[in-house]
Amino acid sequence: MFKSLRDRLKNWTEKISKSKKEEEQEEAKEQEEEKKSKEKSLTKEEKKSEREADKKEKEEKKKQEKLEKKTAKEAKKSQTSKEIPVPMKFNVGTESYQPDLEKLKEIKKEESNISKELEKSNSGDEKVLLEKTGQELKAKAEKLEQETQEKPQEKKSFFQKFAPNKIKISEKDFSEYREDLEMLLLENNVAFEVADEIIKKLREKIVGKEVLKKELESEIRDSLREIISEILIEPFDLVKKILSKQDRSSDPFVILFFGINGSGKTTSIAKISEFLKKKKLSSVLAAADTFRAASIEQLKEHGSKLGVKVIAHDYGSDPASVGFDAIQYAKKNRIDVVLIDTAGRMHTESNLIREMEKISKVCKPDLKIFIGESITGNDATEQARTFNQNIGVDGIVLSKSDIDEKGGTALSVGFITGKPIIFLGTGQNYKDIEYFDKKKFLDKLGLE
Repeated sequence: MFKSLRDRLKNWTEKISKSKKEEEQEEAKEQEEEKKSKEKSLTKEEKKSEREADKKEKEEKKKQEKLEKKTAKEAKKSQTSKEIPVPMKFNVGTESYQPDLEKLKEIKKEESNISKELEKSNSGDEKVLLEKTGQELKAKAEKLEQETQEKPQEKKSFFQKFAPNKIKISEKDFSEYREDLEMLLLENNVAFEVADEIIKKLREKIVGKEVLKKELESEIRDSLREIISEILIEPFDLVKKILSKQDRSSDPFVILFFGINGSGKTTSIAKISEFLKKKKLSSVLAAADTFRAASIEQLKEHGSKLGVKVIAHDYGSDPASVGFDAIQYAKKNRIDVVLIDTAGRMHTESNLIREMEKISKVCKPDLKIFIGESITGNDATEQARTFNQNIGVDGIVLSKSDIDEKGGTALSVGFITGKPIIFLGTGQNYKDIEYFDKKKFLDKLGLE
């Protein structure tokens, strides 16, 4: 199923990564060319003016450096006027240096002592030095208090530290490869409207999102897996449903099956009868297909091989009455489940659809199950849609899934009806039927 999906995703992500790198190189190249073009466009006078401005700036810088050296030299001569650095300590929680509150108290105490010495001092020079030192200590204390009140810088996340390795999927990137993804889904029997919905949801999830380059492919694959998982309804346990009714009522559990001719409907019913038998649940088959030639004989043959009773009337008789008689037989003989086979109806035949509605009203089934072929793709999807709209579908059985390498039918039918796939037919023998496993299905799509 979806054999080429993984390869397509890999190629797509490689192209996106490559295109991003090319865009960055192109942008750097354009900036370099713009810079060269700007340099060429300067006139001789502008160049001269720039040189003079540079020269003036260098002279100003030299003067500033001399002034700073002189100031530093004077400050070095006097120990009392030496600049006191703002005390800091390393905070493990924020992984950064923060003002030391204990040192702040010491600075304030030293400032107070200098103020007292200033009051006692008689010497003019000593007084000037003490005043200067006191002012510096006061400034340091104020600065330290201000830094203490400021919020510490937020710690960078792991991914922020590696921002250069990130990539953002743009609308342009997605649009470029949307058609390729859409064709891939359609080729794998996914109905057009379902493919469109998948692409729409994928766009919402990944466009504009920043991810690490090495995780780009897995991000797209995981998003696609999540979308498909949401579309597929988790199947219910048929045996638990039957046992639940038995706890509440003595009536048999009735299941009505429908689908078109050739979909493997009658064989699938026989497989379910064998499945129930292994779970120690008895069943009776109702041959309500009184329309198609040899249909009753076919069901009787299955019943004979399985050792299961088949209730049948003549061809052309009322199919609803066959189902009703089968239910009465089950009540009388304490049989757990009634499985009603019906004539294969094309979803376009309104008269036969109305007949199916009548069978449903008379027999009042606990479950109405649509049986379709995995390999028919859009045909099975349209059939499921029509039956669901007119009769109502509670669950789905897909036959011939063992020869279906695509998987799109299961996805489409599940999305269109909003109902779970219960069983998959996996071969020609009665034992070849299994519960639909959503996780196993996703793995087969190549999204593991």
